Amino acid sequence: MRQFKILATPFLVICLVSPLALVGQSRSLVSEMSDLAWAGEVDRARAVLEARRVDSEQPTPEWLAAVSWMARGASFAERWDLAEQYATEAIEGSLALLKEQPLDSERFLPTALGAGLEVLGHTYDAQGDRARAVNLLSAARRDYAGTSIETRIQKNFLLLSLEGKPFPVLEIDHYLGSPPPTPDELKGKVVLFYFWAHWCPDCKRQEPVLRGLYEEYNDQGLVIVGPTQYWGYTSRGQNATPEEELAYLKGDYAAQFPIPSWMGVPISTNNLLNFGVSTTPTLVLVDRDGIVQRYNPGDLSHEELAALIEPLLE
Repeated sequence: MRQFKILATPFLVICLVSPLALVGQSRSLVSEMSDLAWAGEVDRARAVLEARRVDSEQPTPEWLAAVSWMARGASFAERWDLAEQYATEAIEGSLALLKEQPLDSERFLPTALGAGLEVLGHTYDAQGDRARAVNLLSAARRDYAGTSIETRIQKNFLLLSLEGKPFPVLEIDHYLGSPPPTPDELKGKVVLFYFWAHWCPDCKRQEPVLRGLYEEYNDQGLVIVGPTQYWGYTSRGQNATPEEELAYLKGDYAAQFPIPSWMGVPISTNNLLNFGVSTTPTLVLVDRDGIVQRYNPGDLSHEELAALIEPLLE
């Protein structure tokens, strides 16, 4: 990797795994480590992982993906020493494999590298060195532009750097319904940007929440904008050109899930890329001065959003 170096902690030993030793078991190991991470079973996860460790010349992508889940589980539990250890192993092992194969040549390598970078960035931040975390993720975004992990890296970069900064101007290649509001029209407004996808179940659950918020707070100055992009398919994963997808959004989709007339919907791939939308929905709340007050990958309830919006309207 050209742009930055990952420095191992003094106690870190990079152990390597035999591909033959993992044949037939690596996929289940990745799943098991994922389950243990979400369950908060950090010590058990570490025991499971280390019991499966085998010395060899080079780790496999599957092993590194399992290691990256160990790092994530440690970060969930705020066990930052373990998070750094295993995130560094996942990154360094991934970089070694990238000398021989492209990042997106198979399914596990992007998981290993993307999660490793994510955890290491948040570990540095938790250790009180946000500048180091931001520099790490900024360099990674440049290095992995155009790959499947670019939006994941950007999401984590923005989680550490966007709040308190001016909201960037959106691109508007196309739009649904009425023209989206211009930056001048948004001045002095509290704006909730709702990045969504037509295939996303969580977005369908979030939309009624937005309707309620709009009805409650619009007359006090709340505006909601819903950027999306063309995803290349319509219902049931049927491949579609942009023209066919736009016709679907205006027709069958809107008939089942009406797009509110009050929500401008700019359509641009760059918007979702620039805002790190690897999670839909992603919500960005901006105050009357155009400053980002909350960047939130994932949905939020009416109560959670109201608690954020009301102080900005006062």
